[in-house]
Amino acid sequence: MKAETDYQVFDAGNVVLQSGLTYRGASLAYKTYGELNAERDNAIVFCTPFGAQHTDIEFMIAPGLALDPTKYFIVIPNMFGNGLSSSPSNTPPPFDRQRYPHFTIYDNVTIQHRLVTEALEVQKLRLACGFSMGAIQAYHWGALFPDMVERIGVVCGAARVSPHNFVFLEGVKAALTADANYQDGWFAAKPDRGLRAMGRVYAGWALSQAFYREAVWRDLGFSSLEDFLVVS
Repeated sequence: MKAETDYQVFDAGNVVLQSGLTYRGASLAYKTYGELNAERDNAIVFCTPFGAQHTDIEFMIAPGLALDPTKYFIVIPNMFGNGLSSSPSNTPPPFDRQRYPHFTIYDNVTIQHRLVTEALEVQKLRLACGFSMGAIQAYHWGALFPDMVERIGVVCGAARVSPHNFVFLEGVKAALTADANYQDGWFAAKPDRGLRAMGRVYAGWALSQAFYREAVWRDLGFSSLEDFLVVS
């Protein structure tokens, strides 16, 4: 029996990527919140950050908040590679795992645009927004479709990855791939040690100096800084 899902899937078909490669049978998972008005002009695209799924960010959608589903029709398209949309884990061989083709931000946004215009029949966006890698998608929405997107909202993001950020990401990747389970370009088993190492690397970036200086982790229920680093 197929497991029930809380999202829909847009079948994009065979997609020619920015690299020139063709990905066959691309599937874009998405979820909508609120109702499209009669004029079809109250839509917002809320992009997922790296590694996140719609369930990780939908807490920011609620009546009275900026992303208010009683006022707007909000669409969260899941990034390719996040496990719901086409990803290394759900692509049929031989292009699964390490042979999965790279989807750029451009690829993500152009296919999201097809979802919005073809499947949802929306031609105008009130807002394209997102956090981190969701923010870079919002920038792309504004740059690629300026006549469609009225405004963009970016949080903790840039239009292009900086050399400094590239170096940081290489550090995170090195922590993961140093795990013994990383073999022949893929993880043979869950990289527990690599994930713990990555978490310690990322902890210094994801949260501010004030978070640690004021021991905000105590408010989250942790008994010590080490407790926070180990559990989180």
